[in-house]
Amino acid sequence: VVDGIIGGVGSVLVFLPNILLLYLFISLLEDTGYMARAAFIMDKLMHKIGLHGKSFIPLLIGFGCSVPAIMATRILENKKDRVMTMLIIPLMSCSARLPVYLLLVSAFFSKYQALILLGLYFVGIVLAILVALIMKKTLFKKDSEQFVLELPPYRFPSLRNLGIHIWDRASEYIRKISSVILVASIIIWALGYFPRTGEQTDILDRQIAMLELDEDIPEQQREEQIASLQLQRSMLQKENSFIGKIGKTIEPIMRPLGFDWKMSVSLVTGVAAKEIVVSSMGILYKVEDSENITSLTKALQTEVYASGPRVGQKVFTPLVALAFMLFVLLYVPCTATV
Repeated sequence: VVDGIIGGVGSVLVFLPNILLLYLFISLLEDTGYMARAAFIMDKLMHKIGLHGKSFIPLLIGFGCSVPAIMATRILENKKDRVMTMLIIPLMSCSARLPVYLLLVSAFFSKYQALILLGLYFVGIVLAILVALIMKKTLFKKDSEQFVLELPPYRFPSLRNLGIHIWDRASEYIRKISSVILVASIIIWALGYFPRTGEQTDILDRQIAMLELDEDIPEQQREEQIASLQLQRSMLQKENSFIGKIGKTIEPIMRPLGFDWKMSVSLVTGVAAKEIVVSSMGILYKVEDSENITSLTKALQTEVYASGPRVGQKVFTPLVALAFMLFVLLYVPCTATV
């Protein structure tokens, strides 16, 4: 309950206010009638990269979530425009990636945090344009249809409509947390919790038990030694768990990027839903106290290699953190999007 459910789901739920703000501004654009005008304004530019003016709306919604963005491509009559738009939507940084960005940017970049975050969004947009241009010249050579759109009148957004939009989208996010992410968090916790015993952990258990019974050592010194052995046992247990074995298997492929087995496992679990990357880290780095994100930030900043050629060196550096965020931006979108 504490490590699997509260630790896993809590580390994702804490980002709900950021996502509510994102949806608030998207709702304002829709309700004022400006969204349709933005599509009209963007038509000329969109045609240059082989897309329809209406493609702008699904692409913008893609910054919230790729799933409704792909559903929104139904407004495009031409199949070629629909497919092209669908294929580049995952390059828009959806709100599920935002928790990963916020965590690593706040942990490893003391300066220019806003610019780095903006840069990640910009990289996705530039890559989407490049992919669209390549597809325009290869798979989809036929021109798009001419742009026709009825422009609604400008109107002042009502608080009721804004409230309904934000509530619908927030409740969808919470439903995802209480279903997909909850189940995934419990599975990840179980894979990291079992098996509980091993030859090395048994030796450490015996050493801890002996220290607890040894009254010749001063109490403070005894407590420090026990704490050190317990930490060592915890690290060994995680490394020898089922999830540790999965991470170790794929680590050689990810090592050139600077990723260790814990990062590799987080990325594998992120295929189910990108929010799970953060909750996986919370579980793998054994963040237990109530100030979840602060503790996870400290855990990432202090994590060092326990073995291998880089033993004692820090796992996360600003460069590794940036590489990890770019990987999260570019690799397989979540299963719902696929």
